[in-house]
Amino acid sequence: MQESSVQSPQTKHWLVRSLIVTVGVYGALLLMITAIQRKLLFFPSHHTQTHALMPWKNGEEVIGFVRQRPAPKAIWLMMHGNAGQAADRVYAMPSFPAEDTVYLLEYPGYGQRKGSPSRTAFDQAAIEAYKLLRSTYPKHPICVVGESIGSGAASFLAAQSPPPDKITLVVPYDRLADVAARRLPFLPVRWLLRDDWDNIASLRDYRGPIEIFAAQRDEVIPFEHAQNLAKHLPRATFRPIAGYHNDWSWGAKVRFSAP
Repeated sequence: MQESSVQSPQTKHWLVRSLIVTVGVYGALLLMITAIQRKLLFFPSHHTQTHALMPWKNGEEVIGFVRQRPAPKAIWLMMHGNAGQAADRVYAMPSFPAEDTVYLLEYPGYGQRKGSPSRTAFDQAAIEAYKLLRSTYPKHPICVVGESIGSGAASFLAAQSPPPDKITLVVPYDRLADVAARRLPFLPVRWLLRDDWDNIASLRDYRGPIEIFAAQRDEVIPFEHAQNLAKHLPRATFRPIAGYHNDWSWGAKVRFSAP
């Protein structure tokens, strides 16, 4: 005699309750991720050490730091990664031409700069800094470097008029949402992410030189994302480098050059 496949009322009740609990837990997770996502994306520090770099001011506000040279051939503007602050990027100085002046942008909410981190805040700060350098150095090439998350703000400047004379990206991504989706495949991050940069779209119409340095063992932004970015930008120079996400400046693996 075959057993009945009809579920008992108790089983149906248990299944409904389990479904409700699962949906509730998942919904709570989505709400939590939405509420704290900027804390998961931005990791500012706020110490006062400058590591021998000079403050860079716009009026009375310190907007970053500078390594000044008396007769630079080119001016560089660097947007750093999502952790620490601008003054920490003294380690990147050997990657720049020794004769050039380098400005390190500080993001709102980082270091001693007021504000809160967000894509809008980063992009607006980048525009402000870029326009200031254009007015200060009207006869010099202005080159832009973006490190990690800073590659988004750096690429965003491609739409400025005039555009940067060169854009260099170090351990970058193609689309930030794609990186997040890879990390959290069980969440609809493309729908949840409020601070998304699409470097492919930002650079698609840029006609200046682009150089991309990608760490082959990058554990933060997998190598394939930089590779995909270069694939969509056939004019870009793609340079794989050995090592991980945070050691790109070690051992002179990366050397920036003005156009």
